[in-house]
Amino acid sequence: MAAFMAMTSWQGEFTDAYFALPPADPVRFGLPAADDGSRDDPLLTDRSLAVTTYRPDVEALAAAPTRIVVAVGEESREVFTGRAAVGTAGLLGQEAIVFPGHHGGFLGGEFGYAGQPEAFRQETPGGA
Repeated sequence: MAAFMAMTSWQGEFTDAYFALPPADPVRFGLPAADDGSRDDPLLTDRSLAVTTYRPDVEALAAAPTRIVVAVGEESREVFTGRAAVGTAGLLGQEAIVFPGHHGGFLGGEFGYAGQPEAFRQETPGGA
């Protein structure tokens, strides 16, 4: 899981510098230092293939009767998920809307990865 978290928090393209890094330290991400041997997290199994192999149907999305808004956190714009959001917006001929914080910018510190919930709330239409 630490390797997954390190990969998804890497800023920018995956370069030789990324692949030369030492193994990710689980403690850095708030995980136990000892490896319990389990590999059953859905993010580490073939169940995540639906996410990593998905390609949006741009024509269907562009023809949708509803407005599609793609958003990204200002702090995560250059990580894997942020680049995917910016790329998807580009495919739809728009720019991603940028919200304060990161991928979970609406979160407080309850999960150990505090965002900017107040700033996020103020940027959300209707303050919801």
